[in-house]
Amino acid sequence: MPTPHINAPDGAFAPAVLMPGDPRRAERIANFLMPDAEKVSDVRGIGAFTGEYNGKPLSVMASGMGQPSLSIYATELFQFYGVKRIIRVGTCGGMSPKVKLGDVVVGMSAHTDSSLTNIIPGIKYAPTASWNLLAAAVAAAGDDQVVHVGPIVSRDGFYGNDPDGVKKLADHGTLGVEMESAALYTLAAQHGAEALTVLTVSDHLFDASQDMSPEDRESRFEGALKLAVAAAHS
Repeated sequence: MPTPHINAPDGAFAPAVLMPGDPRRAERIANFLMPDAEKVSDVRGIGAFTGEYNGKPLSVMASGMGQPSLSIYATELFQFYGVKRIIRVGTCGGMSPKVKLGDVVVGMSAHTDSSLTNIIPGIKYAPTASWNLLAAAVAAAGDDQVVHVGPIVSRDGFYGNDPDGVKKLADHGTLGVEMESAALYTLAAQHGAEALTVLTVSDHLFDASQDMSPEDRESRFEGALKLAVAAAHS
């Protein structure tokens, strides 16, 4: 049934959904993986596409930017469309000296400054990826030295974050920063579903010379996409 933010009919989504933030990236991923994919929803410019990849159903839908936006779409997919797993395919700012521009980060867990994960009174909930999806992505990566697995941080603010806090996060092993995954992992747990985030490092917080161009941010996703598809169809 259509929801306030998705106008697709029942059964329009595959059990697994790849979810980039950018609507243009979603369309590019759908065209790259499934040239015959059908557009099943297009509310507020957020396109959703469903087709088959290697003989298995797959959907792609954008989330928009930030945890509140992702929470709307992920909730509606889990709750009303029977989606079983969402794999975020996005970009992040590198924080660890271990990661370089263009590397791939698989988010094992997601720290956050958002109140959206305050779901259990008296508990600081720790949002984590689903083991089955994480294991599938790591297996697909093999011994690729540009793939890193570890914690990330999901911030509500893109600008104005405390530099000392950023450094402390990096000192505690945080690989990169983005804006969606903690909410996604929390929602998956709430709905008995699965979630994973696979990110391309598009810039580095401690080395501005590594910044990607806007065009590269939209198009350099193939390395992360390979792992995301492996997780989606595991």
